[in-house]
Amino acid sequence: MIVDGKKIAAAILQAVANEVSTLERAPRLSIITCTPNFETQKYLTLKKRTAWDIGIHTNVIELLSDCTTDDVIETIKVAAGQSDGMIVQLPLPAQLDTDKILAAVPMSHDVDAIHYAGEGDVLPPVVGAIAAIADLHEVDFVGKKLTIIGAGRLVGAPALLWTYDKPVTVTLVTHETLLADKEAAIRGADIIISGAGQPRLLTPENIKPGVVLFDAGTTEDGGALVGDADPACAEHASLFTPVPGGIGPITIAYLLKNLVSLMRQ
Repeated sequence: MIVDGKKIAAAILQAVANEVSTLERAPRLSIITCTPNFETQKYLTLKKRTAWDIGIHTNVIELLSDCTTDDVIETIKVAAGQSDGMIVQLPLPAQLDTDKILAAVPMSHDVDAIHYAGEGDVLPPVVGAIAAIADLHEVDFVGKKLTIIGAGRLVGAPALLWTYDKPVTVTLVTHETLLADKEAAIRGADIIISGAGQPRLLTPENIKPGVVLFDAGTTEDGGALVGDADPACAEHASLFTPVPGGIGPITIAYLLKNLVSLMRQ
């Protein structure tokens, strides 16, 4: 089954819009970015448009390409006083200390849940999207082999934390994993969460028939946004999230859900 991320996102957004309509004022979201790439520009546009549609005000703060870590941290401090939540849009330029910058985001404004430690109602948006899909389609984790591909801040790392209390056997695959072990972990997985950002990493030949495949990897390839999985994998998976149109729309909806939750707190 191919997951309709837009349909799931629409249901979440409708619930958020209903909640926003009961607030005394519109929630305010600050987005801090610096030299956004192709994928980032796409998501910025979607975030702004989606937020506007449900009554949330956004302020995109685009810093100069030669800005310093201190410049970004100061911008975060100012934005925190002017908004109810904020996003530091990744990736950042190489000269910036990403860890130090993300640590400066107040937990009270952390709509991306970058301070997520494996518990709490505010989930990282990708994890929230995966959880929403799993709940809707009644994905059974009990006794399954789950492989997470990539250990990045936005997908792999929070997904690993999220699975700690799941009754599954989890294998994390990274660049350092030996090729033979990597292939075995992918081929033997009942469930895959992929955030490698490597087009056609997953093909019908290297996945188990009937696998549940959460593709959260996004890359620009020939002017188009593509995932880690070849689209042909959909015919071999019992559940498949396409790129675009799968996890992506839900992450934006979940991010805005987090904003309203933090505002109420």
